[in-house]
Amino acid sequence: MKNVCLFAFLLLFSCQTMAQEEEELRMDFEDYDPPSTLVVPENPVQSAKFPFVDVHSHHWRMAEQDLDKLIRQMDSLNMQVIVNLSGRGGKALKDITDHVKESGYEDRIVVFTNINIRSIDDPDWTEETVKQIEYDVANGARGLKIYKSQGMTNTDSMGNRIKINDPRIAPVFAKCGELGIPVLIHSADPKSFWEPHDENNERWLELKLRPRRKRGPDNPAPWETIIAEQHDLFKSHPNTTFIAAHFGWFPNDLAKLGTLLDEMPNMYIECGAIIAELGRQPRFAKKFLTQYQDRILFGKDAYNPEEYYTYFRVLETADEYFPYYKRYHAFWRMYGLDLTDEVLRKMYYVNATKIIPGLSIDMFE
Repeated sequence: MKNVCLFAFLLLFSCQTMAQEEEELRMDFEDYDPPSTLVVPENPVQSAKFPFVDVHSHHWRMAEQDLDKLIRQMDSLNMQVIVNLSGRGGKALKDITDHVKESGYEDRIVVFTNINIRSIDDPDWTEETVKQIEYDVANGARGLKIYKSQGMTNTDSMGNRIKINDPRIAPVFAKCGELGIPVLIHSADPKSFWEPHDENNERWLELKLRPRRKRGPDNPAPWETIIAEQHDLFKSHPNTTFIAAHFGWFPNDLAKLGTLLDEMPNMYIECGAIIAELGRQPRFAKKFLTQYQDRILFGKDAYNPEEYYTYFRVLETADEYFPYYKRYHAFWRMYGLDLTDEVLRKMYYVNATKIIPGLSIDMFE
C-alpha cells in the first residue's frame, strides 16, 4: 500500500513538473524574436555620408518648437534640410514660417502647406483654396502635402468619398505647377491591409497588433482604385511635379514601379517607411536605385533620430542580416545596398534641389 501511495505521489509530482515546464516553454507567436547567432561584420552608421534632405517629416507644433534642439539633432545626423509636411496652411503656416525665420533657420527648415477638401461642396471652395495656396507660398510654403485621408476617407456633404482626382481639385494642382512647388502625396497604404488577415498575409503580425489598420476589399474602395486615381492625377497635370510618398506603395514590386516612373516623368518617389522592403532585396533594389537615381528622394516619415541609423546602414553599407527597428513592420532581416557615392548624393540632396524652391547644390557642397 505504501508503494502504491509513493508511486501515486511521484506520478502527480512528475505531471505537475511537466505542466510547469510546458507553461514556461509556451509563448505567443508575437513574442518569438530570437537574436541571430550569425557572426558577420557590422558597420552601424549614425551620421549620413553626405548632407541630406529629409523630404518627409512631421512637426505638428513647430510654431512653438525648440528649433535650436532640432537643428542640433539634425547636425548629429548630417541632415542639412528637413521638410515639415505639416504646415496646415493660412495663419497656422505663417506662424510656423515666421518662427523659422526669426530663429534664423530658413536655410535648414522647409515647410509644406496643407489644404482641406472636406468642404469641397462649398460653391467657392476651388477659388478660395487656390487663393490659400498663393497666400501660403507668399508666406514661405515651398510645397503642398496631400494626406492619405484626402482621397481615401474624406467625404463630401452627401457622405461620398472624395477622389483625389476630383475635377474640382484640379485647379489647385495646376496652381502648384504654375508656382513651381511640388506636391507630396500619400495615397492608400500597403496593399496587404486590404487582403484577408490569414496565414498568407505578410502583414499578419502588424494587423494583429494594430487591427484598426485592417481594411475590407472595398473599405473605402479597392486598393487598386485608390492608386489608379493617384496615377490619373499625375497624368492629368504633366506640368506639376508630384512626389509619391512611400515609393507609391510599390517598394515590393520595383519592376512595376519602374514602369510607372517611365510612364510619368513628373513623378518622383521617396523612401519613407519602406526601407525594410529595399533591405530585403539588396541586389535588385541597388539596380533599381541606380537606374532611377534621378527620380528618388530621401524621406523618413515619423521623426525619431535614432531610426535614421537603419536607413543609413541599408543605403551606405554592405552589411548582412541585420534587423529593422519595428519587428511588426518587418520580421525579416535586411542587407545593405552599398550604393555608389553618385547615387547617394542624388538621393540625399541633388534631386531635392531640382524640385524644391530655395534649395541649391551650394548648400550641400
